[in-house]
Amino acid sequence: MKYKSNNNVVYSCKYHVVWSPKYRRNVLVEEVDERLKSILFEVANGVKAEIIELEVMPDHVHLLVEVDLNLVSTNWFAI
Repeated sequence: MKYKSNNNVVYSCKYHVVWSPKYRRNVLVEEVDERLKSILFEVANGVKAEIIELEVMPDHVHLLVEVDLNLVSTNWFAI
């Protein structure tokens, strides 16, 4: 396990996020799957987060992401 640090804090802040489309419909297939992955990696790079695991299923997404403590969780999920 890697730890990160800033001025006086050592931390490891990870979130496991699972979400699904409305009514859990099977819409995350083929091109949508690839586009969603690219968008998530772009956003993660933009906010200095690290995607550890990402799995897109036809009806839901699992995301394990490590974020900086300066990035408030509500800001990450609002993006």
